[in-house]
Amino acid sequence: MSGIVLAAIGMLVFALGYRYYSKFIAEKIYRLDPNYVTPAHKYKDGVDFVPTNKFVLWGHHFTSVAGAAPIVGPAIAVYWGWLPAFVWVVLGTVFAAGVHDFGALVLSVRNKGQSVGTLANKLIGNRAKVLFLFIILILVLMVNAVFAWVIARLFTLFPASVLSVFIQIPLAVWIGYKVHKKSGNMLLPSLAALATMYFTAILASYVPALQIDFIKYFGGEENIVALGLNGVQMAFFVWIIILMIYVYIASTLPVWKLLQPRDYINSHQLIVGLLILYLGLLFSNPTVTAPVTNSSPDVPWFPLLFITIACGAISGFHGLVSSGTSSKQLNKETDARFVGYLGAVGEGALALIAIIAVVTYFGTTADFSAVYSSFADAGGNGLGTFVNGAAQLATGIGIPETAAATIVSVIVVSFAATTLDTSVRLMRYILSELGAEYNFQPLTKKHVATTVAVVSTAALTLIPEGPNGFGSGGYLIWPLFGTSNQLLAGITLLLISIWLKRQGRNYFFTITPMIFLLFMTLWAMFQQVLFQWNIFTGGESADGLLFSFGLVILIFAVWILLEAFYLFTGKSQNTDIDQSV
Repeated sequence: MSGIVLAAIGMLVFALGYRYYSKFIAEKIYRLDPNYVTPAHKYKDGVDFVPTNKFVLWGHHFTSVAGAAPIVGPAIAVYWGWLPAFVWVVLGTVFAAGVHDFGALVLSVRNKGQSVGTLANKLIGNRAKVLFLFIILILVLMVNAVFAWVIARLFTLFPASVLSVFIQIPLAVWIGYKVHKKSGNMLLPSLAALATMYFTAILASYVPALQIDFIKYFGGEENIVALGLNGVQMAFFVWIIILMIYVYIASTLPVWKLLQPRDYINSHQLIVGLLILYLGLLFSNPTVTAPVTNSSPDVPWFPLLFITIACGAISGFHGLVSSGTSSKQLNKETDARFVGYLGAVGEGALALIAIIAVVTYFGTTADFSAVYSSFADAGGNGLGTFVNGAAQLATGIGIPETAAATIVSVIVVSFAATTLDTSVRLMRYILSELGAEYNFQPLTKKHVATTVAVVSTAALTLIPEGPNGFGSGGYLIWPLFGTSNQLLAGITLLLISIWLKRQGRNYFFTITPMIFLLFMTLWAMFQQVLFQWNIFTGGESADGLLFSFGLVILIFAVWILLEAFYLFTGKSQNTDIDQSV
């Protein structure tokens, strides 16, 4: 079967979902009001609350949620065959992710731009708020460690991509100043910046002097540099330190100085990247060589498929971005449909092409099965297979494969960096909220909270040792990221459903995906925490890091759900929540 068929079906469903389903949700369920004064106007401060053009905000929102996860998850999940992954990405995007991201944005806008953690207090109670904030805190810490690890690994593997990524920073600052201070247009400068980045990436692919290769600088892979670290480990360590300095600065700057213009550039980068891959698919017309389903997997797809593909079908992290940063920048409430739902559709399109790039890369089904011989192999080979498969698609429009691989790695790193500093900013907000909750004033200070976020991220990334040696933290906690992420999405849908119920609206369209998601996620979490990672059973897969993090999240989540269920089925009302329509 041709890969074009998969793309055509998926894009058609996405288009119909945005055109009809999101319009129905906007008008009949969330009831968007064009005259509602959004928090961006009501609390405008020029730092976090900034009224923003919907196209610019969509760029920030889209690239903040579209990190490496919608690539890695689908690239691993095709281990079970292309059909289960394809169906979950397409239907999950339309009926779960779009409703979730859109709803979290509207709920936050209607309540002073507050995060979903704070809203849990108003909807369920203060105890639930604190529990929820701790779940979110653990999740964003894991997101930080995972994406820092991904970026550092890609920089060491693809040194030709480094210069292009770092050139983007001063270009974004220049664009932000030009637009904010002089009211210029952001479109043409951002396109020029993107062209500069890609020209640099292609040039660096063929000019070794332009490749920032720390491994080479440190004398090679096996050379012991210092502290017992070889060239690869020291390169990874240096990149983590550089990344932590960068995210500290990026997450404390006003959003217009770096966050918005860089994300706007990245939104065009994502569009250009998707166009390259989809046009390459159209002209090369590759054949799907991966099997429809895996008849004898060593790990069952049910329920693990639904947590392996988190971002790309539905993701709790999107709710944090919607309520943590995007809601503070929404110019009009009616823009929420474009920013929230279409942002989810964009990520679904990225997950779809990730599936196609992997399942059409191999010459034969036997070649695919050799690389994807086990679920562990799929986890180890997924990202690399995507980069190679995407580069192969790009050759369909005449881009040399070497240059294409560098461009793809630039895209992945750019999105991972966007997610990383957005997540650090969110972690700062959460730490500040917890500081206020427990009257610990130092944590309410911006730079103190950011320092705690950055130091804890670096520690979780660098200290644990695992199969990849020094700095395996991000790799080790990846399995828990998916379960925690989906659990957060389910709880966010629960909050949206409670809000809708209290306003007398139809909550069927939010509670249905909530029930499905929580069922799958809790089932998977019970299996992993109580049996797979349990350090007391002494099994081969026991893991103290995953067990301790997972057990805390599971206990807190079940506690929240029990309290929410009592309130949802009872008659008690909380008058703190905004009842305006």
